[in-house]
Amino acid sequence: MPLFSIIIPVYNRPDETKELLESLSLQTEKDFETIIVEDGSAVPCREAAERFTESANVRYFFKANEGRSAARNYGMERATGEWLVFFDSDCIIPRDYFKTVKGCIADAGFDCYGGPDAADDSFTTLQKAINYSMTSFFTTGGIRGKKGGMEKFLPRTFNMGFSREVYKKVGGFRDMFGEDIDMSLRIRENGFRTVLLTDAFVFHKRRNTLRSFSRQMIIFGRSRIELYLLHPDSLKIVHLLPAVFMCGSIMLLLLSVLSPWFLLPLGIYYAALVCEAAIKNRSAKVAALAPVTATIQLWGYACGFIRAFVMEVIFKRKGDKEAEMRRLKFK
Repeated sequence: MPLFSIIIPVYNRPDETKELLESLSLQTEKDFETIIVEDGSAVPCREAAERFTESANVRYFFKANEGRSAARNYGMERATGEWLVFFDSDCIIPRDYFKTVKGCIADAGFDCYGGPDAADDSFTTLQKAINYSMTSFFTTGGIRGKKGGMEKFLPRTFNMGFSREVYKKVGGFRDMFGEDIDMSLRIRENGFRTVLLTDAFVFHKRRNTLRSFSRQMIIFGRSRIELYLLHPDSLKIVHLLPAVFMCGSIMLLLLSVLSPWFLLPLGIYYAALVCEAAIKNRSAKVAALAPVTATIQLWGYACGFIRAFVMEVIFKRKGDKEAEMRRLKFK
């Protein structure tokens, strides 16, 4: 029985899956199995999975298309490891990842862990700019993989693991937006201990177009309201900030007609953003894109959040959520 069962849902991403499996084949700690769950892809990754069958201990499954949660649950039902570990198919895993996690498990008692994500040097300028926006304190309040954030850390399934005992008690992922945060909240509510392993990071490619990134942010904003309805205590001040930022920006832009001085707060904010992006990435191109990706992130999230709040909280209208889940799938 392996210590780790890695579960990876895949939908029409053979090239990314190949890169992920290659990184797993190079791990310095090999006490794992890799379960690939192909969720009804039209462009399957079977060839890549078979190529790494031995070097990454791959077990490949193909199933009808039902979405990410169903794919992860399918994988968990077939896993044999003591720990269930989740990556997205667009991740690349550093060589010492499982060596690091195994050492932490031996040294400290915890039931669930998560780690941060980073941008590899090989990523495109846009991917690096999106990664900056998704991890900067200026845009997220530090809630994604930082101990000093404005919200208690909740692992996400791009880099998350929990024990088999957790799975037995908490069960699988729900078919919903924000299913990984919901799982993390349920793990906490059941009395299990969750930790952030800052050294167990992954390289996360994320979206590769501004349009797909915007779409993802709108979904993230909507998912926060769905999470609030299931877990009322989960909504924190930090989750309201994108909406405050968007409304405040609109107000300042309108007031700038009276005086350009009203644009000063936005100028200071974006100047700080550019400086931090330049320092962290050592790239003028990434710094130049950072205001664009940050604005898309904050405004997209705010639009999804406000719309969902009005429709689902104020007017109590759910809409055809199941139909939209089927349409979005892994997009």
